[in-house]
Amino acid sequence: MKLIVITGQTATGKTNLAFEYALKFNGEIVNFDSRQIYKHLDIITGKDLPIKSKIPTSPYGLRGASKSQKSKMKFKIKNKTNNFDIAYFELPTAKLWLYDVISPDQYFSSYDFTQCANWVIEDIVKRGKTPILVGGTYFYLKHFLYGFDVSPVPADPKLREKLNSKSVVELQNILKKINLKSFEQLNNSDKNNPRRLIRKIEILTSNQQLVTSNHQSPSTNHQPLITKFIGLKYKHKEDLISAIKLRVEKRLEQGALDEVQLLLKKGYKSLDPGLKTIGYQELIQYLQGKLTKDKAIEIWTNHEIQYAKRQLTFMKKDKNISWKTI
Repeated sequence: MKLIVITGQTATGKTNLAFEYALKFNGEIVNFDSRQIYKHLDIITGKDLPIKSKIPTSPYGLRGASKSQKSKMKFKIKNKTNNFDIAYFELPTAKLWLYDVISPDQYFSSYDFTQCANWVIEDIVKRGKTPILVGGTYFYLKHFLYGFDVSPVPADPKLREKLNSKSVVELQNILKKINLKSFEQLNNSDKNNPRRLIRKIEILTSNQQLVTSNHQSPSTNHQPLITKFIGLKYKHKEDLISAIKLRVEKRLEQGALDEVQLLLKKGYKSLDPGLKTIGYQELIQYLQGKLTKDKAIEIWTNHEIQYAKRQLTFMKKDKNISWKTI
């Protein structure tokens, strides 16, 4: 099985490049952005199509189109597995898979992604097409390509619901009591990330026996042969900061605040997995009166910049990536 992988920092034009490669290599695109898999999270997560690309594709985003324009984008449900909608958007140049897989109040792990991606890629390959994976969630990509270093413990919704109300300090203390060594082995970022702490607790309290050897990705009969493994990064930090500021401004102009208000009206909460996302959290705090609008935008921008730096730190550990600077 041959495939192309495009990853890298946020706001580097990964999607544009993916569409160009789809046209060049008879490909279909498979998203591995951990926030674009959520339904209704459209503007802030950047579910838009390439605008400046030379290829003849749509000049509007999925949610920025009029009703007549949207009708040209045929959305087809191909299959359902584990309550996840595995689907694609039929775009002028290529099919785009794994947008809108689950609702914002559902959990979706790297194991879940691997299961969905394997199904999609098998379908793409059967039809003689080239899978092109694109996204910035390296955690998903790592487990898909290299397997898991512990047995892939499934999500425990009841436990997660119980732990969601805990503070970071409380989660840290719970993990320390379960296994102090496991806590100490976490890097500083993970020690202060409630989602990672909850997942660690979930794994350690599971009835499944943990093992130290690597497991192959689930439900796949193919070993991927990566013909291109590209990472995009900024040469200068100033360019990264400028691009992120412009992106945040664009999201606001597109209606980011309206999107958050609509999600809250639908009954989704700030603690739901999908809304624990940069941009949504800051605007929710603004709507709750905890931040001024300007401060919320400033914090949102700073969090995006910090995230982009963390992305590069993790990705640089993968020696298989061929880096391109912009």
